[in-house]
Order: sequence, then C-alpha cells, then structure tokens
Amino acid sequence: MKPAPFRYHRPSTPAEACEALAAELRDGAGAKVLAGGQSLVPLLSMRLASPPALVDINHLDPAAGLAAIEIRPEGVHVGALVRHADLLASEEARLAQPLLAQALAHVAHPTIRNRGTSVGSIVHADSAAELPAVLALLGGSLDVGSVRGTRTVPAEELFVGPLESSLAPDELALGATFPALADGAGVAFAEVARRHGDYALVGVAALVSNDTVKAAYLSVSDVPTVIDLTDVPDDDLGEAALSRLDPIGDIHATADYRAQLVRVLTAKVVREARKAR
Repeated sequence: MKPAPFRYHRPSTPAEACEALAAELRDGAGAKVLAGGQSLVPLLSMRLASPPALVDINHLDPAAGLAAIEIRPEGVHVGALVRHADLLASEEARLAQPLLAQALAHVAHPTIRNRGTSVGSIVHADSAAELPAVLALLGGSLDVGSVRGTRTVPAEELFVGPLESSLAPDELALGATFPALADGAGVAFAEVARRHGDYALVGVAALVSNDTVKAAYLSVSDVPTVIDLTDVPDDDLGEAALSRLDPIGDIHATADYRAQLVRVLTAKVVREARKAR
C-alpha cells in the first residue's frame, strides 16, 4: 500500500519549519514532522495515518545544531536530528548518563537505529518505547519551538495519553535534555521481548540515589509510568510496584504475564542500579 497524497515542505531552518507547520494549521489541515521516519513512514504506508502535509526537517542548516549531542551542566542535550546510533555510540553521553546507552541498545535493530531519531521517539510518545520512559525517570525535558517562540516541556507534562504528547499541532521539537547521573547514584535497565529488537513486552529502568529509589515502566500502561519505591524493602519491590500499576493485556502478552514481568524485572533492575552506584 502507498501513502495517501500529501503536501511536502522542505525547510532549511527551524524558523521555516515552524512557519510551515503554522501555515498548514491556519489552513485547517495540519502537518506532521518527518525526521527519522521509522515510526511515521510505516503508518503512512499502511494508511493508519494520512496527514495532509509533511514537514521534512532532515535538510535543516547544520548550524542550527539539531544534529548535535552536547554535554551541558544540566545533562546530555540531544538535538532533534540525532540518530539513535549516534547517541548510542557517544562515549561522552554514556559517561554523563549511562542509562541512555543501556536503553538504546534495546531499540529495534541497527538499521532502524541508524535512521531513527531519539527525539522523534520521545515525541511519538509510544509507551512501549525505551526513551520516553528514560526521559520520564530522569526528570528530563523537551525543548520545542513555534512561530510564537520556544518553551521547555518537563517530562512529567509531556506524555498525556496513548501515542499523545502535550505538544501543540504547530510546535516543532528542537531537542531533549537528559539529566546527568548524580554522584553516588546508579542506574540500570532491562526488558523482555519475544525477539531482540521487538518492542518490549515489559521494560523497567531504575534510578537509585542516596535518598530515593525510582523505577519507570514501558509496555505496562498507556503512558510511560514512574513509581517511587523509596523505603520499600527489597523483597517487596515487585509487589509494591505492581500495586501502583495496572498492566494491560493485548495480543502480545496477557495482563497476568506482564504483571509477573513487573515483579521480576523491578527487583532485578533496582538490585543492578544499587551495584552500579
């Protein structure tokens, strides 16, 4: 099947991209942003999505910095055109925040990682994807722009429903910031999938510091979910997490099976995060 017809915009600057999005919205049509396309293009090809226009940001001026990985005082800043493979290969990013590499190693296959963008995965807001859960656990943020200016959206305000973010239809994601690992803290990540590269049946990321224990879950709820497990005894971690979750069942796994994976993986990643401190 081929995509439905659409108008195509190829801006050369972020400002032009924002203007194209605003113009399409003013005309009552709206548009989708094309970056890596690893989620959007299959949806177009199967006609599960039929946007009247696409704004392709792959040809933006490199001077805009959207393809840059920067280590800033607040953490790792990832531009909107940074590919999963480049972020995974960045030694500086791994040293600043090890959870990024741990999670990215589970993202699809090398061919997908070579093209897919990390920020695009976050904006797609798939609760089965790794990076939305990582951003939520770390308390990161997303920088977005429009013809009205720029703003920063905290992760806790970003994911509002299944495949739904709080970005306005005319806003362009510019980059994401993942806070650096604090001194004395440890992180760990694990997931179970039918085959390596498939979406996780359940995935769990953990962050352990001197004062807190937190875990984030993917493929469990409709949105990436973070749970505070501070002061929970080790033997009760899995049940404590499960008491605050409502695992979903689908064609890939039953709710009961996901519940068991929550029990097992929660204890596993918290234990590994403690060892990594």
